[in-house]
Amino acid sequence: MEVVTLRTARLELSLPHDGDIDAVFAACQDPDIRRYTPVPSPYERRHAEEFVHRVAKHWTDGVDQTWAMRDGATLAGMIGLYRHAAGAAEIGFWVAPGSRGRGLVTEAAASVIDWGFSAEGLDLDRIEWRAVVGNIASARAARTLGFRYEGTLRQALRNGVGDRDDGWIAGLLATDDRTPQTWGVLGA
Repeated sequence: MEVVTLRTARLELSLPHDGDIDAVFAACQDPDIRRYTPVPSPYERRHAEEFVHRVAKHWTDGVDQTWAMRDGATLAGMIGLYRHAAGAAEIGFWVAPGSRGRGLVTEAAASVIDWGFSAEGLDLDRIEWRAVVGNIASARAARTLGFRYEGTLRQALRNGVGDRDDGWIAGLLATDDRTPQTWGVLGA
């Protein structure tokens, strides 16, 4: 599959490259990224190098699509569509500490979702979101994007040290209205 670059009002979503390795390494030292994503822990520079090279291969092989979220010259985070099967995929993302709280992930995710559902993209029927129970920031982003909360999966998510965590799951169908939803686990 050819790499696709997406653009939003503030971001360019493009293939991570060797110039991003130091920024990926620095971001993955953040305790929240290590807690809520399956990055190796401890996260070493070689992990960032391997990640950047693996992402390019996954694009070529049509396995997963990962984009670097670029806010000007700043690597704001990563976002992608993973585990494709039978018209469905899972969205995943992380945001570097200095780029949080500005709505960048919802902006990037809306573009990735549009592409994932489009005939020019993956032509998906469903996109799932999963997060470790307690990852409120990720849940708020998913709710804002119109995902419907579907429940808690016991011990379903594996972290970077091999432990299992309970996970929240939500889904978005290509035919869904994408207005923000009410999620009981997030309160009003």
